[in-house]
Amino acid sequence: MTQRAGSDGPGPTPGRALIDAGAELDPVHPVKLPVRHRPGGLTAAEVAERIARGEVNDVPLRSSRSTADIIRGNVFTRFNALIGVLWVVMFIVAPFQDTLFGFVIVANTGIGIIQELRAKKTLDGLAVIGEAKPTVRRDGVAAEVSTSGIVLGDLIELGPGDKVVVDGEVAEADSLEVDESLLTGESDPVLKRRGDQMMSGSFVVAGGGAFTATKVGRQAYAAQLAEEASRFTLVSSELRSGISTILKYVTWMMIPTAIGLIISQLVVKGDNIKDSIARTVGGIVPMIPEGLVLLTSVAFAIGVIRLGRKQCLVQELPAIEGLARVNVVCLDKTGTLTEGGMDVTGLRVLDGFDEAYIRRVLGALGESDPRPNASLQAIIEAYPDSDDWRCTRSLPFSSARKYSGAAFSEGDGQSSAWLLGAPDVLLPPDDPVLADADGLNEKGLRVLLLARAARRAQAAGPADELDAPDVAAGAHPAALVVLEQRLRPDAADTLAYFEEQDVAAKVISGDNAVSVGAVAGKLGLPGAEHTVDARRLPADRDAMAAELDANAVFGRVTPRQKRDMVGALQSRGHNVAMTGDGVNDVLALKDADIGVSMGSGSEATKAVAQIVLLNNSFATLPSVVAEGRRVIGNITRVATLFLTKTVYSVLLAVLVVCWQVEYPFLPRHLTLLSTLTIGVPAFFLALAPNKERAKPHFVRLVMRYAIPAGVIAAVATFLTYLLARTHYGGPDALEAETSAATLTLFLVALWVLAIIARPYTWWRLGLVLAMGLGFLLVLAVPWLQDFFALRLVGTVMPWTAVGIAVVAAVVLELAWRWVDRRFPA
Repeated sequence: MTQRAGSDGPGPTPGRALIDAGAELDPVHPVKLPVRHRPGGLTAAEVAERIARGEVNDVPLRSSRSTADIIRGNVFTRFNALIGVLWVVMFIVAPFQDTLFGFVIVANTGIGIIQELRAKKTLDGLAVIGEAKPTVRRDGVAAEVSTSGIVLGDLIELGPGDKVVVDGEVAEADSLEVDESLLTGESDPVLKRRGDQMMSGSFVVAGGGAFTATKVGRQAYAAQLAEEASRFTLVSSELRSGISTILKYVTWMMIPTAIGLIISQLVVKGDNIKDSIARTVGGIVPMIPEGLVLLTSVAFAIGVIRLGRKQCLVQELPAIEGLARVNVVCLDKTGTLTEGGMDVTGLRVLDGFDEAYIRRVLGALGESDPRPNASLQAIIEAYPDSDDWRCTRSLPFSSARKYSGAAFSEGDGQSSAWLLGAPDVLLPPDDPVLADADGLNEKGLRVLLLARAARRAQAAGPADELDAPDVAAGAHPAALVVLEQRLRPDAADTLAYFEEQDVAAKVISGDNAVSVGAVAGKLGLPGAEHTVDARRLPADRDAMAAELDANAVFGRVTPRQKRDMVGALQSRGHNVAMTGDGVNDVLALKDADIGVSMGSGSEATKAVAQIVLLNNSFATLPSVVAEGRRVIGNITRVATLFLTKTVYSVLLAVLVVCWQVEYPFLPRHLTLLSTLTIGVPAFFLALAPNKERAKPHFVRLVMRYAIPAGVIAAVATFLTYLLARTHYGGPDALEAETSAATLTLFLVALWVLAIIARPYTWWRLGLVLAMGLGFLLVLAVPWLQDFFALRLVGTVMPWTAVGIAVVAAVVLELAWRWVDRRFPA
């Protein structure tokens, strides 16, 4: 069967300034002149020539930072610069033991670089798998090429769901409708004709055609709008912004405290400058929570690697965190709860039509669409094409219309126009055919109506009838086509997981509400028995939000309504994730807090989604949620450890300045304490399983524990130090005083770790005990005593230090319980 393209409209006029990469160069005037469209596209020689000239779409992959950026970002940080300066100073004035803190930073930075490079490798590999593969016509042959393989002047074919990856000019158009809402904010599709401009970042919602690339690479519109091609929103990361806020305040606290400590120690130890500097550095270094930023980066990087192994492409790292905070998941039925394919299971001929004739109509309709959707593909497989029928006009399927159509010359001199789509859209509400359709929908079947378009007196023929804006009015029902949708085998378990995790699932579909409810009911979705037809939803946002909170299944939802529904849920304070795979999901995916696309979905959905499930498995979503919860829950735990150290370090420095005494610790002491109570345990805790639901207000959540813990640790340590100063005397008194204070501080910090590690498992309990044994080993082995300058003298002060630590631990338990009651999460 042959098919004629739709009206393309007038071509470009000769006087029009046209930047066309297919233009020939005038040998006298070396400027590009317009030439006629060449339907075969560029030749291989022309492609090679443009590549040699650098006229290629060289927009870099947006999945991750470059290697240089990763190294630069991990090495050249504000805190690394400060610690680096202090490290150099300590090399000059102090023994090797007091420079250990610098080696820890070098090791941490190296770990951060290695993990992020591993994550980059995973991301880049997955990005290539999930990359858009536009169809380009060269030498008269259409073939898929990578986005970066497009050259200036390429002829790029388009169909429903395809993303426009470079700027260009329409060369062929068959009812081509393009959505430019991601660029202009205008959600109504734009009908494109030959000669019209195409902007990268837009996508096709209906029809098909081809366009010639006129701007590629960084010259394209989308590339100029954003650093990351086709991305116009960034995931909000409370974790990232919270840590930045904490570090900002820590920096401001450190500056005056460090200055006061420097002056104090120079005055107190005026006769020993080197020792004064060493103890000053010992007071400044622990104020810096340098490992917090590193551990956050490592946790995210390892999360990306873990998800990458499950064929999940995380296009923005904080998306892992975002999905963990989600409490409402909006699901599109087709492609998410059901598999993309369908099967025709029945044909009910209506009103005396001949079944053989109807089969020929369906076969012709299938052949009329060069890019059939899943429903039409099932019809194509069930009904063969009629070779003697010729398509004279086609009306592509649109999510907003919910039907498609075509006009035919039937080969015997007859002509006709047909529509195929939703029965409740094509027929009036009182039509008796709808009762049959509803009965089938209640069984979870999908039903399409084949209807003959009504003849109009003003129409010259059936082809012109399709141009009428009210083409569906008066359509004569001819047959019901019954299709069975294939449920995803893992969908029921995934919905059950969300219910267990207190995440509300909302099924939002363009299909018939009864059919959607039946499918959701088969999968065990709570509330599936109460379905809502979105055509009856209120337009007011508050009223719509109330309906969404009260119900779980919505049918006949338009693309614009999907977007409005996401906004209504967000207005109620919900964190919303949206899943989908079709062009009708794009606007909602973009506006949702987290957009999740299937790997087999349209290029438009993959372009705006933060997470792409390359294996098309809805069952991967629980893994993403679990990974996000692991990252956020664990970072919240270890952040409390790091910031407790910052609080007690700052407060100890303030107390030392106020009492005008020597700072009790050398850098080696706090390096030991930090390693045993923070560094090593934090690494294990940050990577441990954690299924706790992510809680909002990260800064408040962390500081409500870190401040009382830091204050109690500082007061207990300083009290031990003051008592030791009255107990010991002689030239070696300072080392004994430091040892007693270190014992108290270690025990209190270890108790903070013991609280953070709850609820206990065998390995968590073992981790806490191992850290305690590590400190006992230092106190028991003579050469370690000498190396760390720790030696407990006598029995009175050591046991006093232990007693003070025990009291501090009890106060800490009471304080945290009071915080839980007074400032609940």
